[in-house]
Amino acid sequence: MAEDLATKPVKQPGETNTQFNERLTQWYKDQPEPTLSDAQKKAGAYVKFVRTGKAGEGEYKILYPIGAKFDPISGEPTDSNSGNAADGSGMGNAGGFIGNNPRGAAAEAAAILADKKVRGQSAFDFLKLQLTGLGIGDLVSPLEELIKEGISSDEMTLRLMNDPKYNKAYKARFAANDARIAAGLRALSPAEYIDLEDQYQNIMRNYGLPASYYTKDSTGKQVGFEKFIAGDVSAAELEDRIMTAQKRVINSNPEVAAALKQFYPDITNGDILAYTLDPTQGLEAIKRKVTAAEIGGAAMAQGLATGVSRAEELARYGVTKEQAQQGFETVAQVAPRGGQLAAIYGQDPYTQATAESEVFSLAGSAEAKRKREKLSALETSAFSGQSGLTQGALSRDRAGAF
Repeated sequence: MAEDLATKPVKQPGETNTQFNERLTQWYKDQPEPTLSDAQKKAGAYVKFVRTGKAGEGEYKILYPIGAKFDPISGEPTDSNSGNAADGSGMGNAGGFIGNNPRGAAAEAAAILADKKVRGQSAFDFLKLQLTGLGIGDLVSPLEELIKEGISSDEMTLRLMNDPKYNKAYKARFAANDARIAAGLRALSPAEYIDLEDQYQNIMRNYGLPASYYTKDSTGKQVGFEKFIAGDVSAAELEDRIMTAQKRVINSNPEVAAALKQFYPDITNGDILAYTLDPTQGLEAIKRKVTAAEIGGAAMAQGLATGVSRAEELARYGVTKEQAQQGFETVAQVAPRGGQLAAIYGQDPYTQATAESEVFSLAGSAEAKRKREKLSALETSAFSGQSGLTQGALSRDRAGAF
């Protein structure tokens, strides 16, 4: 909707300073332009909109080219050194025009430049104050040459972020934003970016990670954080990753770490923490591997061997670390005796896998139970005593529903 030219606009609720300044400037530009006299036209005068104050203020001025001559009495432009006005009348009214004499034009131009510099310095100082509060005040240094242009702090911010002439230091400081944009994510503002870095640092410090993981350089940047920010890793996810590595592997019984490295050789040099902190490794995939390693570690602790396929199968069945510890203790007791009895009585082999099927309720658990009960009955019948494969033996310290 067109502005009322008789009423100066005021800032509206929700309107940014930049939007208001643009609207106000347009209101000034929509005002009637002054009309040039014939003498002024002959002298090369022209009308130009000139900013005269802050917040978009300005007005139309009549300007003259360098070298224009003026009548010393009337102030009218002349076409020669004769003192006659350019229209030949020697009369005229130049009141209110910029440059109605050379000294006035120079003074007006100097005033405009001085005003631009004041506004530019104010915008520069405001932006530097904002960024200094974030610890990155030095990033505005390349913008000092823009002070003379009198642009707003909003415009300076845009130049700092997007103009290749000024944004080198800014882009280096917030390097992960380019990777975020390439991945279809939005760029973070400096405040959001730095806040996320601070959260990362606090979490790592609280969990006792080596300082090399979170110490920042002189610009406040930690290069290691860039991959987290680029990968859109939240502070909560980072903490979950660290807890998975520390509590479930590093600070657990050594068999878990041994099983993890045995099952997944891509976790090199035992650097489990670095592996879990790698954003290219999905958190859920990491947890599945750790669960499988916990199951494998429980088997190792009982002197049993198990492979990655079996451990992952048990994990898919929902077997936890605690259940695996209890279950493999039972398997270690039952499987050797079952194997011996199967050989003695000529029955189908009773193996570790057979015992695991019944203990952990895997596929074939019913058949495994029948084998055990048959062997138990044969032993009891032969010696008229209690078998080592009784339900009571299985029930003692086993996992899950047992």
